[in-house]
Amino acid sequence: MLRIVVMVSGGGTNLQAIIDAVENGAVRNTEIVGVISNNKNAYALERAKKHNIPAKCISPKDFRSREVFNEKLLEEVNAYAPDLIVLAGFLVVIPPAMIVKYRNRMINIHPSLIPAFCGTGYYGLKVHEAALHRGVKVVGATVHFVDEGTDTGPIILQKAVEVQKGDTPEVLQRRVMEQAEWRILPEVIDLIANGKVSVVDGKAVISD
Repeated sequence: MLRIVVMVSGGGTNLQAIIDAVENGAVRNTEIVGVISNNKNAYALERAKKHNIPAKCISPKDFRSREVFNEKLLEEVNAYAPDLIVLAGFLVVIPPAMIVKYRNRMINIHPSLIPAFCGTGYYGLKVHEAALHRGVKVVGATVHFVDEGTDTGPIILQKAVEVQKGDTPEVLQRRVMEQAEWRILPEVIDLIANGKVSVVDGKAVISD
Protein backbone atom coordinates (compact mmCIF):
# COMPACT_ATOMS: atom_id res chain seq x y z
CA MET A 1 0.00 0.00 0.00
CA LEU A 2 1.46 3.35 -1.11
CA ARG A 3 1.35 5.90 1.70
CA ILE A 4 0.98 9.43 0.33
CA VAL A 5 1.08 12.87 1.91
CA VAL A 6 -0.56 15.66 -0.10
CA MET A 7 0.73 19.20 0.35
CA VAL A 8 -1.49 22.08 -0.74
CA SER A 9 -1.91 25.83 -0.23
CA GLY A 10 -5.40 26.62 -1.49
CA GLY A 11 -8.78 25.16 -2.33
CA GLY A 12 -7.56 21.64 -2.86
CA THR A 13 -9.33 20.70 -6.09
CA ASN A 14 -6.44 18.43 -7.04
CA LEU A 15 -6.56 16.92 -3.56
CA GLN A 16 -10.26 16.24 -4.10
CA ALA A 17 -9.49 14.56 -7.41
CA ILE A 18 -7.03 12.27 -5.62
CA ILE A 19 -9.46 11.52 -2.77
CA ASP A 20 -12.22 10.68 -5.26
CA ALA A 21 -9.92 8.46 -7.32
CA VAL A 22 -8.74 6.56 -4.25
CA GLU A 23 -12.29 6.09 -3.00
CA ASN A 24 -13.71 4.95 -6.36
CA GLY A 25 -10.82 2.58 -7.06
CA ALA A 26 -9.28 4.46 -9.99
CA VAL A 27 -6.14 4.81 -7.85
CA ARG A 28 -5.25 1.40 -6.45
CA ASN A 29 -3.05 0.29 -3.54
CA THR A 30 -2.92 3.83 -2.16
CA GLU A 31 -3.73 5.47 1.17
CA ILE A 32 -3.71 9.21 1.84
CA VAL A 33 -2.08 9.30 5.26
CA GLY A 34 -1.93 13.07 5.68
CA VAL A 35 -2.55 16.52 4.24
CA ILE A 36 -0.30 19.48 5.02
CA SER A 37 -0.98 23.11 4.18
CA ASN A 38 0.98 26.29 4.80
CA ASN A 39 -2.32 28.19 4.92
CA LYS A 40 -4.63 27.68 7.90
CA ASN A 41 -7.55 28.99 5.82
CA ALA A 42 -6.98 26.58 2.93
CA TYR A 43 -10.22 24.80 2.05
CA ALA A 44 -8.07 21.75 1.32
CA LEU A 45 -7.88 21.18 5.09
CA GLU A 46 -11.68 21.00 5.25
CA ARG A 47 -11.74 18.54 2.35
CA ALA A 48 -9.33 16.30 4.25
CA LYS A 49 -11.36 16.45 7.45
CA LYS A 50 -14.56 15.53 5.59
CA HIS A 51 -12.86 12.32 4.52
CA ASN A 52 -11.26 11.62 7.91
CA ILE A 53 -7.75 12.27 6.62
CA PRO A 54 -5.29 13.71 9.18
CA ALA A 55 -4.58 17.34 8.23
CA LYS A 56 -2.48 20.13 9.67
CA CYS A 57 -1.21 23.62 8.91
CA ILE A 58 2.51 24.38 9.09
CA SER A 59 3.12 27.99 8.13
CA PRO A 60 6.45 29.80 7.76
CA LYS A 61 4.75 32.73 9.54
CA ASP A 62 4.67 30.72 12.76
CA PHE A 63 8.44 30.25 12.99
CA ARG A 64 11.25 32.69 13.74
CA SER A 65 13.18 31.77 10.62
CA ARG A 66 12.82 29.84 7.37
CA GLU A 67 15.46 27.39 8.60
CA VAL A 68 13.38 26.51 11.66
CA PHE A 69 10.26 26.19 9.48
CA ASN A 70 12.11 23.92 7.05
CA GLU A 71 13.19 21.65 9.89
CA LYS A 72 9.67 21.49 11.32
CA LEU A 73 8.09 20.86 7.92
CA LEU A 74 10.41 17.95 7.20
CA GLU A 75 9.83 16.60 10.71
CA GLU A 76 6.05 16.68 10.24
CA VAL A 77 6.27 15.04 6.81
CA ASN A 78 8.55 12.31 8.14
CA ALA A 79 6.10 11.61 10.96
CA TYR A 80 3.60 10.32 8.38
CA ALA A 81 6.23 7.90 7.00
CA PRO A 82 5.12 8.53 3.41
CA ASP A 83 6.22 6.57 0.38
CA LEU A 84 5.28 9.47 -1.88
CA ILE A 85 4.78 13.21 -1.39
CA VAL A 86 2.31 14.92 -3.73
CA LEU A 87 2.59 18.68 -4.22
CA ALA A 88 -0.87 19.76 -5.34
CA GLY A 89 -0.63 23.53 -5.51
CA PHE A 90 1.82 23.94 -2.64
CA LEU A 91 3.20 27.47 -2.93
CA VAL A 92 6.17 27.15 -0.59
CA VAL A 93 9.78 26.49 -1.57
CA ILE A 94 10.57 22.88 -0.64
CA PRO A 95 13.48 22.57 1.82
CA PRO A 96 16.63 21.16 0.15
CA ALA A 97 16.87 18.44 2.79
CA MET A 98 13.37 17.23 1.88
CA ILE A 99 14.25 17.09 -1.81
CA VAL A 100 17.28 14.96 -1.02
CA LYS A 101 15.43 12.63 1.36
CA TYR A 102 12.50 12.11 -1.00
CA ARG A 103 14.42 12.03 -4.28
CA ASN A 104 12.17 10.51 -6.96
CA ARG A 105 9.48 10.12 -4.28
CA MET A 106 8.00 13.62 -4.55
CA ILE A 107 5.80 14.72 -7.45
CA ASN A 108 4.33 18.07 -8.49
CA ILE A 109 1.46 19.08 -10.78
CA HIS A 110 2.10 22.15 -12.94
CA PRO A 111 -0.59 23.78 -15.12
CA SER A 112 1.40 23.96 -18.36
CA LEU A 113 3.18 21.72 -20.82
CA ILE A 114 6.69 21.98 -19.37
CA PRO A 115 9.07 23.49 -20.48
CA ALA A 116 6.55 26.16 -21.54
CA PHE A 117 5.37 28.68 -18.94
CA CYS A 118 7.17 27.16 -15.98
CA GLY A 119 9.86 28.12 -13.49
CA THR A 120 10.05 31.00 -11.06
CA GLY A 121 6.97 33.24 -11.11
CA TYR A 122 4.78 30.86 -13.09
CA TYR A 123 2.02 29.57 -10.83
CA GLY A 124 -1.77 29.63 -10.66
CA LEU A 125 -3.48 32.13 -12.92
CA LYS A 126 -0.14 33.66 -13.95
CA VAL A 127 0.53 30.58 -16.11
CA HIS A 128 -2.73 30.96 -18.00
CA GLU A 129 -2.36 34.73 -18.35
CA ALA A 130 1.06 34.20 -19.92
CA ALA A 131 -0.22 31.51 -22.27
CA LEU A 132 -3.07 33.70 -23.52
CA HIS A 133 -0.76 36.70 -23.86
CA ARG A 134 1.61 34.63 -25.99
CA GLY A 135 -1.25 33.40 -28.15
CA VAL A 136 -0.54 29.68 -27.88
CA LYS A 137 -3.16 27.31 -29.27
CA VAL A 138 -2.49 24.39 -26.94
CA VAL A 139 -1.84 24.38 -23.19
CA GLY A 140 -2.08 21.60 -20.64
CA ALA A 141 -0.63 20.16 -17.45
CA THR A 142 2.46 18.22 -16.40
CA VAL A 143 3.20 15.88 -13.51
CA HIS A 144 6.90 15.64 -12.73
CA PHE A 145 9.28 14.53 -10.02
CA VAL A 146 10.66 17.33 -7.85
CA ASP A 147 14.34 18.21 -7.93
CA GLU A 148 16.40 21.23 -6.86
CA GLY A 149 15.15 23.39 -9.73
CA THR A 150 11.72 24.96 -10.27
CA ASP A 151 9.60 22.66 -12.46
CA THR A 152 12.79 21.00 -13.78
CA GLY A 153 12.48 17.42 -12.48
CA PRO A 154 11.85 14.34 -14.65
CA ILE A 155 8.50 14.57 -16.49
CA ILE A 156 6.15 11.64 -15.84
CA LEU A 157 2.93 12.52 -17.70
CA GLN A 158 1.57 15.44 -19.70
CA LYS A 159 -1.86 16.15 -21.15
CA ALA A 160 -2.69 18.79 -23.72
CA VAL A 161 -5.76 21.05 -23.68
CA GLU A 162 -6.91 23.28 -26.53
CA VAL A 163 -7.23 27.01 -26.07
CA GLN A 164 -10.62 28.27 -27.26
CA LYS A 165 -11.65 31.60 -28.71
CA GLY A 166 -12.69 34.05 -26.03
CA ASP A 167 -10.89 32.24 -23.21
CA THR A 168 -10.10 34.27 -20.11
CA PRO A 169 -7.35 33.14 -17.73
CA GLU A 170 -10.02 31.92 -15.31
CA VAL A 171 -11.94 29.94 -17.94
CA LEU A 172 -8.73 28.41 -19.29
CA GLN A 173 -7.54 27.53 -15.80
CA ARG A 174 -10.77 25.65 -15.12
CA ARG A 175 -10.58 23.72 -18.41
CA VAL A 176 -6.97 22.72 -17.76
CA MET A 177 -7.98 21.49 -14.30
CA GLU A 178 -10.95 19.48 -15.56
CA GLN A 179 -9.38 18.06 -18.71
CA ALA A 180 -5.80 17.59 -17.57
CA GLU A 181 -4.81 18.12 -13.94
CA TRP A 182 -7.58 16.13 -12.29
CA ARG A 183 -6.95 13.24 -14.67
CA ILE A 184 -3.19 12.87 -14.87
CA LEU A 185 -2.34 13.48 -11.20
CA PRO A 186 -4.40 10.49 -9.97
CA GLU A 187 -3.15 8.47 -12.95
CA VAL A 188 0.49 9.08 -12.01
CA ILE A 189 -0.16 8.14 -8.38
CA ASP A 190 -1.76 4.89 -9.55
CA LEU A 191 1.21 4.14 -11.81
CA ILE A 192 3.67 4.76 -8.97
CA ALA A 193 1.59 2.73 -6.51
CA ASN A 194 1.73 -0.20 -8.88
CA GLY A 195 5.47 -0.01 -9.55
CA LYS A 196 5.26 1.28 -13.10
CA VAL A 197 7.37 4.43 -12.86
CA SER A 198 11.15 4.54 -12.62
CA VAL A 199 13.84 7.14 -13.27
CA VAL A 200 16.59 6.17 -15.69
CA ASP A 201 19.37 8.57 -16.66
CA GLY A 202 17.39 11.51 -15.29
CA LYS A 203 14.21 10.67 -17.20
CA ALA A 204 10.99 9.12 -15.93
CA VAL A 205 10.13 5.84 -17.61
CA ILE A 206 6.68 4.25 -17.52
CA SER A 207 6.54 0.48 -17.90
CA ASP A 208 3.60 -1.66 -19.01
